[in-house]
Amino acid sequence: MNVFAALLVLELLIVVHEAGHFLAATLQGIRVSGFSIGFGPALIKRQRHGVTYALRVLPLGGFVAFPDVENDTTIDASDPDLLRNRPIPQQALVTAAGVLANFALALLVLFGQAAISGVPAAPAPGVLVAMVQPGGAAEQAGLRSGDRILSIDAVALEAGQPGVASMVRTVQASPNKTLTLERLDRNERQSISLRPADQQGQGRIGAQLQANITGENRPVKGPGELLNTTGDQFNILLNQTIRGYTGLITNFSATAEQVSGPVKIVEMGAQLSQQGGSGLVLFTALISINLGVLNSLPIPLLDGWQLLLLMIQALFGRPVPERLQMVFVQSGFLLLMALTLVLIVRDTTQLPLVQQLISR
Repeated sequence: MNVFAALLVLELLIVVHEAGHFLAATLQGIRVSGFSIGFGPALIKRQRHGVTYALRVLPLGGFVAFPDVENDTTIDASDPDLLRNRPIPQQALVTAAGVLANFALALLVLFGQAAISGVPAAPAPGVLVAMVQPGGAAEQAGLRSGDRILSIDAVALEAGQPGVASMVRTVQASPNKTLTLERLDRNERQSISLRPADQQGQGRIGAQLQANITGENRPVKGPGELLNTTGDQFNILLNQTIRGYTGLITNFSATAEQVSGPVKIVEMGAQLSQQGGSGLVLFTALISINLGVLNSLPIPLLDGWQLLLLMIQALFGRPVPERLQMVFVQSGFLLLMALTLVLIVRDTTQLPLVQQLISR
């Protein structure tokens, strides 16, 4: 059930992202020809008001199709309702709407959790491990999502963000040094050794850390606290995500093993959902923000790439030649598909059940 819940969340995030593009286009009167979840042959296909809605075989993404790029369209190329004939700001809004939809969903689920369940009571001393990246020092040391770190080298960690900041400083100052952590795993205290990796002179463990919340909530004191709590949680997750992608770009060789594919993401979601509704909300917000940031990058096939092309068009007064665009799109598609396949194979072989079968 935990795996199923994680899969449902991932599909929801894909639908929300594509719905952002779709709504931004249709609300501006821009022609749309298709709305698909997944890639490859269609399992289910329905047409309504000139738009083909489809659920496809590979549920690893989705797309909104426009008649601008269809060879068999009967629409006149000068039609003012084609996306490419609209002013650049309108095109940019359609392109950016998927990212904005992901960010809006993250804010919505964080807001809803705070409004319905209340806000966490005063955090307990220590640090909560929210998520562990594959191949990192944290995973190698045996840390798992939901673990609570109480002390480092016999120095107790404070409650709240000061404790998180203290652990981050200690880790960053200890590349290739062995740290002794006391953790609380299912109410059992354990000591483990953690050796942060050296990334450009700073220690990194490949884990997302948060304040050690006790799981107990109290009602919000008013709209102000509700909005502040939502904003603070969103900013923490967004900053952690941006730092992760920045480290991947600036030091790829050291962080490549921490890249997660669909299988590992589902596994992480299943782990977090074991903590109940709050864990599933955290997973939804975290992955939604990750999708938003990822799609903002100027990589072919992603929204950031389309925004870059629109910026070039605005600067030079004409679009990038379609033939050149196609070269980048095709190469980007092959690269992303190959990377996805490699990550699926790698992450699948790292699953505990698969490793047991291999070792037999």
